[in-house]
Amino acid sequence: TTEKRLLDRRPGRFALTPAGETVYCESLMIFGSISRLPGLMAAAETVVTGHIAIAMTSHVVCSHFDEVLARFNIAYPEVTYSISITDSAEVLSRVRQNQASVGLCLMREDDPILDSRILFREFFGLFCGPPHRLFGRSDVGIEEVSGERSVSFQTESENGPLYLVRQLRERVNLQPEPHGISANLPEVRRMIINGMGIGALPVHVAQRDVDARLLWQVPPKENLPAVDIHFVVNPRRSMNPAETAFVRTIHEMIAQTSLEERTYN
Repeated sequence: TTEKRLLDRRPGRFALTPAGETVYCESLMIFGSISRLPGLMAAAETVVTGHIAIAMTSHVVCSHFDEVLARFNIAYPEVTYSISITDSAEVLSRVRQNQASVGLCLMREDDPILDSRILFREFFGLFCGPPHRLFGRSDVGIEEVSGERSVSFQTESENGPLYLVRQLRERVNLQPEPHGISANLPEVRRMIINGMGIGALPVHVAQRDVDARLLWQVPPKENLPAVDIHFVVNPRRSMNPAETAFVRTIHEMIAQTSLEERTYN
């Protein structure tokens, strides 16, 4: 027994105590490890096999990662994959609890449990869609952006990983309360394209839509906020051969490629 009270049961309240939260989190990690034992034991020594579960945030557009994935798939054809899209906080939670092999996400600060490395760096700019009055104009001044409606990511809160993007919106004095909000880039993009407000997107991700005249970048276009996407793993995880090889390959790419080369302007 733990000799600690794990549940707080009172009239109108039923919740875990801090000790209960600790036991619950550790139990999830133990369950994750035990449930993977058959895969670990069945892996052959001569052929790299196994499953790689990748959890990532919705706005990961990185040619370096894609190139590694393509090469790895050719080198290890027996490996299988699953990719799930969720918000960055959930990505970190899944990696901590052994529910994902690796994660690609935003991080506001280092996580003491996880090994995190910058996968790539991107810059966020402000965009509007075809219905917006500023669309297609090359002479837009910052003063014309002031007071416009905005749409935003949920993680643009003061303590969120995209707080620098929030500061960009404040810098040009967009309306403080977003007209639309989403955790996913495709939905923020949808709201911008359909004229619901001006919103921030990674410049290199939005470029294709700019070329297709679905998006139009508005000021400022200099001193844009830089945001890092991290590659995270749980050092306490007992990895199968496929996971071990994949993590090693990504880490080698990061070590051999300068951050400048992995920066998308």
